Amino acid sequence: MKPLRPLWTDRLRFDLGASLAICAALALVPLFVSGPYVLGIILVSMYFAVIALGWNLLAGYTGQFSLAPAAFAMLGGYTTALLDHHLQVPLVLGIPAAVFSTALLGWVLGKLVLNLSGPYLSLTTLAFAEIARVVIGNSHEFTRGDQGMHVATLTDSRVGYYYIFLGTLVAVLVLLYVLLRGRLGRFMMAVRDDPVGASSRGIDVVRIKTIAFCVSCALCGLAGSLYGTFSQLVSPELGLLQQTGLVLSMVVIGGMSSLTGALLGAVLVYLSSEWLRGFGDIQIIVFALLVIGFARYLPGGLWGLAAQRLQRGRP
Repeated sequence: MKPLRPLWTDRLRFDLGASLAICAALALVPLFVSGPYVLGIILVSMYFAVIALGWNLLAGYTGQFSLAPAAFAMLGGYTTALLDHHLQVPLVLGIPAAVFSTALLGWVLGKLVLNLSGPYLSLTTLAFAEIARVVIGNSHEFTRGDQGMHVATLTDSRVGYYYIFLGTLVAVLVLLYVLLRGRLGRFMMAVRDDPVGASSRGIDVVRIKTIAFCVSCALCGLAGSLYGTFSQLVSPELGLLQQTGLVLSMVVIGGMSSLTGALLGAVLVYLSSEWLRGFGDIQIIVFALLVIGFARYLPGGLWGLAAQRLQRGRP
């Protein structure tokens, strides 16, 4: 007889397969849609998907609620922009520099705040996010302030950028799958479920939290850097608290502690937000109400509901 696979490994493999199936469907979109507006909306939803996956790693799998994912995306974008503007560093180095710098900043900030718990961690990261945004917005000689900074582009083709973002999204999904199915992933969930119990079993809780925070920040920085090269502009608006609220609603509505949930939520919520623009500036109100409803009545999100039904039919 073949040994039974661990339930977590089986669920994670199914989760990855479903998320890659969504990516395969997204890969077919440019074959049927040529309008730059529609492609641009889906492309930006993939930008948010990478940030949502990073935040979900921290909140959904490790139980740490940061309110700074948009701020780290902004910092990643500005890292690439500043290197390009002041030192003429090519993007092939500027993008990895954004990933490294946001991971390093996440490590430093994590050492300072990850001993905190509950609302204190959230409030500390919120304060950091607002300080970073205000400093960038007021450093006119260095960052051009609220005017934003021009960034070089990787390609002039919107379809080319579409597949760059899609390839990045697939790479992030695979990276998170490898991380979560290993020992570190199990430690993260142990810290999420019972930090005191995890510590009593010899797990270095602060170290696990810091690693998760670094990876989460690095993914946000990568997303922000790529988005800056696509839009050819970075500004403090990337770090607005409203952007973080959008990311949180994506994960909660799609489904926390799930790769597919974060991806599905990012695509559906961003497409819905664009549609809601026709009714005025009501997106945040609508999504806030949805988050309350999902948290109360459907904590597993849309993907949690769908996965239950799909797995019932599996052998």
